[in-house]
Amino acid sequence: MTRVKICGITNLDDAMAAAELGADALGFVFAPSPRQVRLEQAADIVRRLPPFVSKVGVFVDSDRDEVEATAEDCGLNAVQLHGSESPEFCASLLPRVIKSFRVRDDSVLKMLPQYRVSAYLLDTYHETLKGGTGRSFDWSIAARAREYGPIILSGGLTPENVGPAVVAARPYAVDVSSGVESSPGTKEHDRIRAFIAAAKSAGNKGQSGRRETSQ
Repeated sequence: MTRVKICGITNLDDAMAAAELGADALGFVFAPSPRQVRLEQAADIVRRLPPFVSKVGVFVDSDRDEVEATAEDCGLNAVQLHGSESPEFCASLLPRVIKSFRVRDDSVLKMLPQYRVSAYLLDTYHETLKGGTGRSFDWSIAARAREYGPIILSGGLTPENVGPAVVAARPYAVDVSSGVESSPGTKEHDRIRAFIAAAKSAGNKGQSGRRETSQ
């Protein structure tokens, strides 16, 4: 089944709604962003969440001590790195590190094998933004990237297009932020519900199709 991460959580109401609607993971942005949260704010939300929901911290070129201290203080299950972090830096944070790559074309496929991480997040290339572009890219590149490890698909996903994206890319997980928002950092719960339903339905169909093909 395709997992779903709702990123850019800034308040308890949205966090609880996402968890109750079936999100597998919630993302908290600690880098400069309209969705940035303070350590104390994120820690308070995490303490109130039900069990079995993964908590992921998003960082951009933070030093290792800061990443590790934030993860410890907030009770994070994984960290997601969106900057120019080196393969060595990422490996030092194993086993709970996700590395993000901005996809302009299939040249990204040459970069993935250099990184030993828990998963690769693929987002759309933007000249200045490190994430949250609201734009999609060629999903066939994500499908090809699966040979290197678990792929988290991001970039321009919405309740309307996440089903076709899952069918095309067959990712381990999908990641959405702006696609379920009314404004940066404020989620629309109906759109979260629709997004999760569409992603998981498409993932189930893909699994069923692969089982039938293998028989």
